[in-house]
Amino acid sequence: MRPKSLYWHQFILTAGMVALAMSVLAVSFFALSYNYSLNEKRDTMKKDVVLISELSRAYFAGGDIYGYGDLSFRQLASYVADLSGEDVLICQTDGTVLLTSDEQLVGRSLKLPENIVREALSGTTYSGMTNLGGVYDRKEFIVCMTVVSQYDGHSMGIVAMLSDSSALSEMWRAFAGIFLFTALTVLLTAVVACSVVTAKQTKPLQDMVKASRRFAGGNFDQRVVKSGSIGEIDELADSFNAMADSLQRTELQRREFIANVSHELKTPMTTIGGYTDGILDGTIPPEKTNQYLQTISDETKRLARLVRRMLEISRLQANDIIRDKKRFDICESMRCAIISMEKKIRDRGLDVEAEIPDEPVWVLGDPDLITQVIYNLLENAAKFAPKGSVLKLGLGTRNGKALVAIQNRGETIPPEELPLLFERFHKSDKSRSEDKDGVGLGLYIVKAILSQHREEIQVTSVDGVTTFTFTITLTK
Repeated sequence: MRPKSLYWHQFILTAGMVALAMSVLAVSFFALSYNYSLNEKRDTMKKDVVLISELSRAYFAGGDIYGYGDLSFRQLASYVADLSGEDVLICQTDGTVLLTSDEQLVGRSLKLPENIVREALSGTTYSGMTNLGGVYDRKEFIVCMTVVSQYDGHSMGIVAMLSDSSALSEMWRAFAGIFLFTALTVLLTAVVACSVVTAKQTKPLQDMVKASRRFAGGNFDQRVVKSGSIGEIDELADSFNAMADSLQRTELQRREFIANVSHELKTPMTTIGGYTDGILDGTIPPEKTNQYLQTISDETKRLARLVRRMLEISRLQANDIIRDKKRFDICESMRCAIISMEKKIRDRGLDVEAEIPDEPVWVLGDPDLITQVIYNLLENAAKFAPKGSVLKLGLGTRNGKALVAIQNRGETIPPEELPLLFERFHKSDKSRSEDKDGVGLGLYIVKAILSQHREEIQVTSVDGVTTFTFTITLTK
């Protein structure tokens, strides 16, 4: 089963929350409106019951109300009933109905339910719903109280008023109808708004999904357009586009790297294959065999160096940052690099001027990798320095950093070429003719090692003097 999209998840969640809120509001509104209507009706009927109770004391005492006898009281009760829209019941203390304003009940033997009589005689005003024991087809709202003698306080009878509950129900239904119409309108509006907002929020995410699929297919030109209204989505879009740019650069570098490797491997392999075939088939004269074997040996060594450098790059790229840094003496690393380069320096007739402090200068990093950095820079400087010239190696400190500088004299490197020195397989036209043994990876490895240490390297070339300077963090 395919999982629901983010749009539907968010839409269902939002719509559900709106529906739940409206349901809770509806229940609360219906309950409050019904209770309010009921209480209003009860309060009005209580006032009428109190009035009828006062008027009926003389009737229960056997007196003549206003001198008009039983008939006049009956007329008075009917008049009150007509004014209030309610029916009046005058009952004995056992609940037997003596007088009623409801013409449907006149002449019938009626009695109030026992629970109503019991509560009315307890001294409280009773209110509730009843059908008078089946007299009415539907329940009526009743309010009743005891008529108490003003002389001795004994119960003389019970006065009750009945109201047609249909009027109350109609009023409640009117309230409910208005609310339901309003609620449905609000709910429909909320659903439409939720759908529009959700669609707007999820569109950039859908674009990212489509772009990701195109990336998987090898198309790295895709970018996500920002919504311009949702900050978090725009931030995600920016991050996505930045990732896309990085992937595109990585892919271009990979293709360039493969092309460069192929080129670098092709030349020595062609040389080795051609010279080997020439020796085997006799094309090369016997007196030149040793010369060509030496060339084959040199090209084989060059291939070995290329493979070794490739392995070094692979190992460096496996870690983005050096985490297990150690405290070591950078002066000792510089001396070790000079000793390792001694033969190459002597073969080219170079002199080395090293300004290295006698006291240790403690730094934080990987000692082997930093020593390799110094060695590669010295090797590069010696390779392009004129025979008999001077290499300078110096160490200073500034702003919590040790500064290692390596300098040689030779051809001035054009300013536009300086940033290219640390790229893989980069060789200037001049170096291609002079450096037969190099593979163009030494300075790239230097840059990679220092980047892992979060350190910087700079190069300047002015008036034939080229200087490489890198930093390493000092420690106590």
